[in-house]
Amino acid sequence: MAVSKPQPFTIIVEGNIGSGKTTFLKYFKQFSQVCVVDEPVEKWRDAHGHNLFDLMYKDPVKWSFCFQSYVQLTMLDLHTKPIPEPVKLMERSLFSAKYCFVNNLRDQGLLADVEYIVLDEWFNFIRESVPIKVDLIVYLRTDPEVVFERISQRGRPEESGVSLDYLKSIHKLHEDWLHEKNQFLPSPVITIDANDDLETMVKNYKSCEETIFQQAQAAVAN
Repeated sequence: MAVSKPQPFTIIVEGNIGSGKTTFLKYFKQFSQVCVVDEPVEKWRDAHGHNLFDLMYKDPVKWSFCFQSYVQLTMLDLHTKPIPEPVKLMERSLFSAKYCFVNNLRDQGLLADVEYIVLDEWFNFIRESVPIKVDLIVYLRTDPEVVFERISQRGRPEESGVSLDYLKSIHKLHEDWLHEKNQFLPSPVITIDANDDLETMVKNYKSCEETIFQQAQAAVAN
């Protein structure tokens, strides 16, 4: 009889656009026991030749439902894909897609009621039917003004139209979920102040390293 392999200790890294998730993930790529799973942006940019990421930003009323449907699919794929390493570190999740980005589209009137209902029912079905394992959430907490400046400096074409008001809306929904705990939390949350410069943030990530590995070891031991 085959013995099932223990599931990896799974961490999701959450935060606003420009909060430093890429830098955080890059830091942890140095550890052989960690599998870093990046947000599937390249799939969103090339869905069989269609750049859904760009379409959504250019015409959110027309493309938000299509884009978020594909986000749910691709994030579910990453959540359930088996990995050999004992620690899995994911950039964002199905939960932030729903609680922060889909809910924001609804609040801004960019999703029709029926479109929101379909996405919401799919999300609830996945939550109730698919074992989405999350052991820890790392919340990179930032001020909207800070991330607005970072986005302006990095110059991604699809983000050229991102406004400060939009970032404030996304920030509020992250706060409602991860700080105020007004939405379902699949795991405990570690909050890191990510407003600092890159050098200081890397030091903060290093301090988080010990906590992550201690909890991962404890989970494996149990």
